[in-house]
Amino acid sequence: MWRILEHKNLAKTCKKLPSQVLKKYELWKDLVCRHGPNVLKKFPGFNDEKLFGIREGQKSSRLNLHYRVIYEVENEAVIVYVLEITPHKY
Repeated sequence: MWRILEHKNLAKTCKKLPSQVLKKYELWKDLVCRHGPNVLKKFPGFNDEKLFGIREGQKSSRLNLHYRVIYEVENEAVIVYVLEITPHKY
């Protein structure tokens, strides 16, 4: 069983999210909590990928066309730390 820790500002951000994005985030959390972040690769809709540049070491998953959840995995089997949910900039 994985543990998900959320950044302290994430609750405030979630209040502002569209309902369909919030539902997809809840699904994302459920999948990661039960099976770990590697299960996200089985779902192409999440488009889970490693980030580069100043976000090296972090990963992102697509919640919809515009929103991404950005997270880090600690200890390879214990903690997923959700940093933010942000609109994707094109």
